[in-house]
Amino acid sequence: MKMEQGMQLIDGNGKFNVDGLKDFMTATEFAQSGLSYAIVAIIGSQSSGKSTLMNQTFHTNFEEMDAYNGRSQTTKGIWIAKCSDIDPFTIAMDFEGTDSNQRGEDDTAFEKQSTLFALAIADVVLINMWYKDIGLENAASRPLLKTVFQVMKRLFKPRKKTLLFVLRDHSKTPLEYLKTALLEDIEKIWAAVAEPETLCSAPLKEFFNVEITALPHYEFQEEKFKEQVAQLRQRFVHSIYPGGLVGDRQEVEPASVFPLRAEEIWKIIKDNKDLDLPAVKVMVATVRCEEIADEKLKCFTYDEDWLKMKEAVQDGPVSGFGGAVSSILETYLSEYDREVVYFDQEVRNEKRRQLLSNALMVVRDAYDTLLMHLYSNTVKSFKTRLEQSQNEGHEYVVDIHLYSQSCMVEFDQGCEDAAIHQSEWNASKYRKKLICDMLSEMMAKYKKQITHALSKRVESLLESGERDTWASIRNLFEGNTEAAVSEFSDAAVSFNLNSSEIDTRSQHLREHARNLLEMKAREAADAGRVLMRMKDRFSKAFNHDENSTSWYNLTTERNLDEIERDALSASLRILSLIAAIRFDGMPDQIENVLYSSLVDRTVPDQSLPNAFMGAKLDPLALDTWEEVSPEATTLLRPEDCKSLWMNFIEEVEPMVTGARSLQDGRRRIRSYAAAAAATAAVGAGAVVVGPAALVNAAVWIFLRSRRL
Repeated sequence: MKMEQGMQLIDGNGKFNVDGLKDFMTATEFAQSGLSYAIVAIIGSQSSGKSTLMNQTFHTNFEEMDAYNGRSQTTKGIWIAKCSDIDPFTIAMDFEGTDSNQRGEDDTAFEKQSTLFALAIADVVLINMWYKDIGLENAASRPLLKTVFQVMKRLFKPRKKTLLFVLRDHSKTPLEYLKTALLEDIEKIWAAVAEPETLCSAPLKEFFNVEITALPHYEFQEEKFKEQVAQLRQRFVHSIYPGGLVGDRQEVEPASVFPLRAEEIWKIIKDNKDLDLPAVKVMVATVRCEEIADEKLKCFTYDEDWLKMKEAVQDGPVSGFGGAVSSILETYLSEYDREVVYFDQEVRNEKRRQLLSNALMVVRDAYDTLLMHLYSNTVKSFKTRLEQSQNEGHEYVVDIHLYSQSCMVEFDQGCEDAAIHQSEWNASKYRKKLICDMLSEMMAKYKKQITHALSKRVESLLESGERDTWASIRNLFEGNTEAAVSEFSDAAVSFNLNSSEIDTRSQHLREHARNLLEMKAREAADAGRVLMRMKDRFSKAFNHDENSTSWYNLTTERNLDEIERDALSASLRILSLIAAIRFDGMPDQIENVLYSSLVDRTVPDQSLPNAFMGAKLDPLALDTWEEVSPEATTLLRPEDCKSLWMNFIEEVEPMVTGARSLQDGRRRIRSYAAAAAATAAVGAGAVVVGPAALVNAAVWIFLRSRRL
């Protein structure tokens, strides 16, 4: 017969043997038992033969009392051992005896602690007692039973434990009589124990399955003793199966958590705290489920198939990514589920959620990388197809409908293939970004179209400086912009945008066109460019008539004051047109203000000392234009226009002065020519010369003399 060696779990001072229990679990392979195990503890008076009974029943090797040394404490603390050749895996626990003289005053405290530990940890508690104690008020077993019942009533909810009373040294008294008497004693002791406020006279049977057996004297009837012990041993075979000794037990925890559970329970007991077994159960489940979850997360993180997928996705989309990763994840989640199935459901579910969350965090970067590849490839494909089709002369809106739909279908299929089944992720962020980029491609096309239609023509119109310049610009702006907006709206239907989104982007196109117009207008409003155009306009108007003929070639006299005034008016028109952007076509007084102030000079010079108090202030001394539309955008402030005009007058003054000098010279030449002609006419043989030829010759002589 193989004897299993015992290990001290808790020493006489109450110290829990953590390392010893760890070695015990490894040596006996207890943890591999799962739920197929039972724990049997024995309590009773000192030197009542507890260790002997355990050794004989379970083939253990607990230390026994030496009869020749008298009654003394043999077992100190709590010992455990594996029961040999019993199915299921059974652990025997031998407890220090009660009413020990060695402990003295400490006896009661340790007795209660060890009894509470036995009731909390064991499936079956053997109560070893002398059969002669039954019915005796001062029997040694009565304080022990009272302690057991106090503990059960105070700290435990109704939860059945099996109490197996073993009546030692049984002789002739009928067992049935002893059973009846013992049950009466038990009921009396149970009733005498004070009830907690939370428990109203709960019957004994709600807490215990009471079993009673008897054994003959070990020394006087050894053979019979061993025979009946063998029968008792058989009661522990298949004890956890239906109909077995503890076949109705509930809420069993896996054997792997026995060390953690036992240590935590003993710690609470030693700290004199109320033992809350449900809380201990949750704590054990929390710790163990976390350990299992961490193990599965680590296994997943370093799984070879996962690492291959993670590496492959860096280079581009991987076909079947979602299904493959989901399958790997499911493998480890299923392993977790199998290993925690017997722990508290709420705890294991929570830790499963944490495991899944942590595992998905490991996957997320690879998933996002794959979607980014899909997004980038789709954008590139869309642009390439659209460009090729446009080069072939196809209609743009038709191409947008065709390629946007086909590219979105391909993208959605790729995202579906990448989906992780255990997650709630979706590709909406990347899909939205993809649509946004396609729309941006369209917007860029229509902005380019607007720019091409407006840029040069607006520049030309601003350069022309005609009265209808802003009306022409508005017509150009509205016609081309609205055409682009209309075409964009038709194309945008392909993306299932709502009307507000289409309106927003359409407004962006209009803003682009308006910004372009404003930019061109500001470029044209550059002081140097404005001054140059004004000078060119003045030169053309001053030096040529309405038929573009230079007045230098004319023989008729012209009114230079009138010509100068007309030329100044034409130049001033350029300044007034460029002073502000007229988007709405509303009439304004800018040209009139400029004309009256700069050409007519009807506004008095405020610097003159004789300016009277009621004189009208100079409107060109202001920062803003009065009486203009709120939609008008100022390009040149009134004071800027005044400054430009002064520079302009300074620039064209030599031209006007030269023209006046030339006109005076012509007059003198005509007078000289007329006198010469008259003198020649009276001489004989005089050659008749036409007046025009004479004038032109005189002008040529005059100009040549000025150059010299």
